[in-house]
Amino acid sequence: MKSNKTSHKSIFSDLFLKDKILHFGYLPRWIIFSIDIFIVIFANIVTYFLITHLTYKYYNTLDLTGRTIIILVTQSFFFFAFKTYAGIIRHSTLNDGYNLFKATFSSFLALSALNYIHFYKAGTKIFLMPALFLTFLFSFIFLLFFRIVVKVLYQVYLDSGNQNNLENIVIYGTDSNAISLANAINAEYPKRYKLVGFADNSKKNETKQILGLPIYHHNQNVKSILNDLNAELLILSNNGLSKNEQLALVDECLENNVKLLTIPVISDWNSQKNISKRIKTFEIQDLLNRDEIVLDNFKISNKVSNKVILITGAAGSIGSEIVRQVIHFSPSKIILLDQAETPLHQLTLELNQINLEIIPVIVDVRNKEQLENVFEQYEPEFVFHAAAYKHVPLMEKNPNQAVFTNVLGSKNLADLAVKYKVERFVLISTDKAVNPSNIMGASKRIAEKYVQSLSIYLDQMGESSTKFITTRFGNVLGSNGSVVPLFKKQINAGGPITITHPDIIRYFMTIPEACQLVLEAGAMGKGSEIFIFDMGEPVRIIDLAHKMIKLAGYIPEEEIKIEVVGLRPGEKLFEELLTNASTTLPTHHQKIMIAKDTTENYISLNEDVLELIDLANENKSDALVIKMKQIVPEFISLNSKFEKFDN
Repeated sequence: MKSNKTSHKSIFSDLFLKDKILHFGYLPRWIIFSIDIFIVIFANIVTYFLITHLTYKYYNTLDLTGRTIIILVTQSFFFFAFKTYAGIIRHSTLNDGYNLFKATFSSFLALSALNYIHFYKAGTKIFLMPALFLTFLFSFIFLLFFRIVVKVLYQVYLDSGNQNNLENIVIYGTDSNAISLANAINAEYPKRYKLVGFADNSKKNETKQILGLPIYHHNQNVKSILNDLNAELLILSNNGLSKNEQLALVDECLENNVKLLTIPVISDWNSQKNISKRIKTFEIQDLLNRDEIVLDNFKISNKVSNKVILITGAAGSIGSEIVRQVIHFSPSKIILLDQAETPLHQLTLELNQINLEIIPVIVDVRNKEQLENVFEQYEPEFVFHAAAYKHVPLMEKNPNQAVFTNVLGSKNLADLAVKYKVERFVLISTDKAVNPSNIMGASKRIAEKYVQSLSIYLDQMGESSTKFITTRFGNVLGSNGSVVPLFKKQINAGGPITITHPDIIRYFMTIPEACQLVLEAGAMGKGSEIFIFDMGEPVRIIDLAHKMIKLAGYIPEEEIKIEVVGLRPGEKLFEELLTNASTTLPTHHQKIMIAKDTTENYISLNEDVLELIDLANENKSDALVIKMKQIVPEFISLNSKFEKFDN
């Protein structure tokens, strides 16, 4: 028992000592400078004894002390000139070695010049040129060797006793991105991974090594490569892979139960420390990252720069991402409008470091009087309307609330935009507004109709200076309440994952993708358009569930069960981006199209909307749904108690 206690005490002391060494302050520059001077003196002495034991004899111009003082003064000058003492010894790099070479070689040249100047004036030299060259050579070697020894000993000591707890990892890639990652993994403390090799899709690297580690050609199964290297993890760090090659590699890893990690591209990395911190498990979002969206930054900047921007629903997943992207175009101020106190507070804290006027406002879009105070006080010039209720089952049970927020809220904002001469108003809609099968989708479709008809009506009357633009897209991966966070939570809880139907499919976009296209559409719109986005290929939800389970390191149906619970009220098997009567027109952006749909007469639609709001105020849910179906004739309820009103 005593020896066990002693062992624990020893381990604790060792860890404590390592932590103290890790956080030990860097040596003062004068100490490093002094050590370097001592090394130069030592190199000069070594040269002296080497030369004197050969047939060479020193000139009698100066003795050893005099020559040493001249060398030290000259070398000190160049140490200061190139700041060789400023580097942190235990973190020395190739650049530090290059600075040492410049300092010592410059000293050699200066001393050589002094030698020949003295010869021409006095007829005798101060230094033997072979001795001077050897002094330069030994000085550089000893200075460099000192830094290498300190760096190696520091790393070896920190690594000692920690090797058994590390996970062996293989990097897929051999480019500069991969090498930077490898250095970051080796430098990380406390260590999590032990790098054991590289894999690459190029055969020409097969016989080579990086950092003393082998490179495997990916002409065999990934699992075999990891088995050969006794590794458990593969980290993807190859920017040269096409999206199809990347997806094929991911599928291969999933099929072979290989845990896959990923890392951002090198341009996103600020330091070696940040590189290792940003290693993360390969997630489903990484599979959806399509080719980079190229934005017309000049056009967006023209519309946003130095403008007052109002973003409703600013604390939500879409609204907050719009905020983060709009910031890059230098607006004069951004008004963050939301009714959710805590998320709005968190977003405000996140933006505190930005040199821009950020104004958080807690207001419900259903309250026109409070909204008008905001418009009157801040005079917004560009409005992004992202505030909405979006959960289909909840809105089926609360149709009045769907009307209040999605219809009345949109009407309030659109009317105030006209009154206060807002330049641009972007309504963020959803694919569920197309041939809606639920209350939520129908309410968003009514909002679309109202905004579009108002825009057309005011243009016809020659009264509007506001350009109304609608953007419509599908499910946003990772947004609040979406399927991916739900699946993650269910996987972390040990399952089961619940899906509503084995054949259900959805279009997905990442949050940044969707918001980039919202900005682009908002800038290009001329008024009254409905823009739809290229959502890529639809995804079967059950396939999504299988991949997420495998990416988490589990076996579907064995370790994590999948349960089919049935379609929820109002839920479709698939979503659409166009109504049956719609067509599309292309734009200059390949991912954005304009939906050509039938438009409404504003006067009659406004009366219908006002009647709908009255029914919501009177809490007449059945009459309200009937009215919604009149306003949106294509609204056919599915798996809902409101199906009885479809006839």
